[in-house]
Amino acid sequence: MNADCVLLFVTVPDLENAKKIARGLVSEKLAACVNIAAEFQSVYRWEGKIEESNERLLLIKTLRDNFTKAESWIKKNHPYSVPEIIAVPILEGSSDYLNWLKESVR
Repeated sequence: MNADCVLLFVTVPDLENAKKIARGLVSEKLAACVNIAAEFQSVYRWEGKIEESNERLLLIKTLRDNFTKAESWIKKNHPYSVPEIIAVPILEGSSDYLNWLKESVR
């Protein structure tokens, strides 16, 4: 079990913000890798209304111990007042990949 590794889900409004956050997290060693997913449609409730917008999804691979620092960095550099930042444990994975992940953020 590798519960010390986590996958963060973060949505952003566009590719420019996606690249800014991805590069920042990797350069600060707060993430080993960030995948930027293609644009998709989000439907959500915001300030009492149903909203729809195009967004990008960031898949951020890091360590659970880095969550607080990564969350803080994301909040400081994210254009949304309440960004989506969700951590999911990586329970299993390729040992070579997970070892690389761990080394990349230390």
